Amino acid sequence: MRLDELTAYIKSMELKRDQIPSFNCFPFDLPVIRNLDKLNFHPNVTYIVGENGMGKSTLLEGIAVALGFNPEGGTRNFNFSSYDSHSDLGSYLRVAKGPILPKGGFFFRSESFYNVATNIEEVGAVNSYGGKSLHEQSHGEAFFSVFLHRFSGEGIYILDEPEAALSPLRQMSMLSRIHELVSEGAQFIISTHAPILMAYPWAKLIELTEDGMKEMALEETGHYRSMKQFFENKERLLHHLFEE
Repeated sequence: MRLDELTAYIKSMELKRDQIPSFNCFPFDLPVIRNLDKLNFHPNVTYIVGENGMGKSTLLEGIAVALGFNPEGGTRNFNFSSYDSHSDLGSYLRVAKGPILPKGGFFFRSESFYNVATNIEEVGAVNSYGGKSLHEQSHGEAFFSVFLHRFSGEGIYILDEPEAALSPLRQMSMLSRIHELVSEGAQFIISTHAPILMAYPWAKLIELTEDGMKEMALEETGHYRSMKQFFENKERLLHHLFEE
């Protein structure tokens, strides 16, 4: 059953601003953290979008760590560390949870997916991910194997740029998978640059800028407008890009 505002697993998140040691050091100097007060999540899907350097990945990592996930990704049962590079942001986030605990969950981050796949091999858990080594599949196929075989209803899923290895067609398939899981009681928080993936209609879309965060429609985001402008006037834009 689809979650609503009363039954959502995660309702909101606040920054413990009075405990921040300094806003002049990482990660607190990032635009998203500097301007963060409270972020209310959609009970089904919340998108976090924006240009590079705004702090999307750091924010998602902090949320995931605050919820008990491994910084490099995986379920809450993953506790490996390939390289300890995560920030301590999670310690400064206050997450408001709903009355129902999720039965499952996964923190998916494209940049450390190889490490997660390796750990799956090492602990002998390949059967839980479709029965075929993730390292023996293409990057996109391996991503989708996780989405198909390890995600289920009644879970919380935090995805950092899941489109990184997905073709446009696979991104549409991902939308279908998201809808299927949302209908079964899943909640998603997704950071993405892909307008296709942002198109899920039962969602909140928050764009990060130097001035903070703002909720907006897909068609208002910089990513959508840039893609639309490119394909509607490709020749002019290419001419401008290639000018000497």
